[in-house]
This record gives sequence, C-alpha cells and structure tokens, in this order.
Amino acid sequence: MLRALVAGLAVAGAFGAAAPAQADDGGPLTALVDAAAQRLQTAEPVAANKWNTKGPIEDPARVEQVLTSVATDASARGVDAQRVRRIFADQIAATEAIQHSRFAQWKLDPAAAPTTAPDLASSRQLIDGLNRAMVEQLAAQWSLLQSAQCGDRVRDATEAVSDTRQLDEFYRRALWFVTRSYCG
Repeated sequence: MLRALVAGLAVAGAFGAAAPAQADDGGPLTALVDAAAQRLQTAEPVAANKWNTKGPIEDPARVEQVLTSVATDASARGVDAQRVRRIFADQIAATEAIQHSRFAQWKLDPAAAPTTAPDLASSRQLIDGLNRAMVEQLAAQWSLLQSAQCGDRVRDATEAVSDTRQLDEFYRRALWFVTRSYCG
C-alpha cells in the first residue's frame, strides 16, 4: 500500500495532476481540513526520498522558510500571522512524525523500504500549493475559527475528511493533532 501511495503521489507530482477530489462535505471547514490531510499524505513520498538519499527528516531551514511564507501570506490576508505559524508548526510536526514512523518501519523491515521516490522538489511544489490553499481557507473561515462553533465544525470536518479519504488510525490521529490549534 505504501509503495502504491508513493507511486501515486509521484505520478501526480510529476505530471502536475490535481490532488484527489475534495472530501465529502463536513461543513464549512472541510476544504481546510482536507488540504491539511493531503499535506500530511505528502509525508510518504518525502520520507521515501529522504530514506533513499539518506537525508535527514528534520530540515530547520525549510521549516523556517515555510513558516515565514505562510505567516507573510496570512498577514497579507489580514489573518493573525503568529497563529498561522502555530497551526503550520503543528502540521510540520505531524508530517515529521509520519516520516519518523516510516523510517522506523523500514529499518525493522528493509524489504518494505521504497527503492524509488519522486524528487524532493516535486513534493515541495505540491506542499507549497497546499500551504497556499490552507492559508486561503484559514482567511476565508477566520470568523468561524474565532467562534464558539469552531470546535464542533473542526470535529465534523475532521471526521468527514478522515472517512472520505479512508485514513488509517495513525493518519486520523495525525489529522486531529494538526487541527488542534485551529480554534481560538
């Protein structure tokens, strides 16, 4: 399954194909949560690339570049840049956790390790596009994210996205972690 996901993302990245159709409607935050789930799924090809190139999972320079970019985009849209940085810090932490998990699996079962992976540039291009989509959705839903209904709406969207994308328990936990700081 991992190889199929990596191959599928590699093909999508290589040909610039759109991500799979958006998850079923789980309310007004579905597009945001769905983009976050898609971004989590980029951890697979990124981990495969880093495994094959012996690259480190953590890349502080890239993290800072991403956080600065999303904060700048958020600020330009009139959204709290520091809060958006925290939201994306959670997203990055969850993505790194997935990569660590894959490395551990492959270390214990080398036969399951990927032998090919897309280059990091194609994965980063997809990630950058998802980051822009997420900031756009954060800005579009900012008033809801400040409201008393936010927690219920995040839960509805997270459950709908998890079900539609058929996320396993590990990815479901990662998605809950990612969305934990959406409300405030």
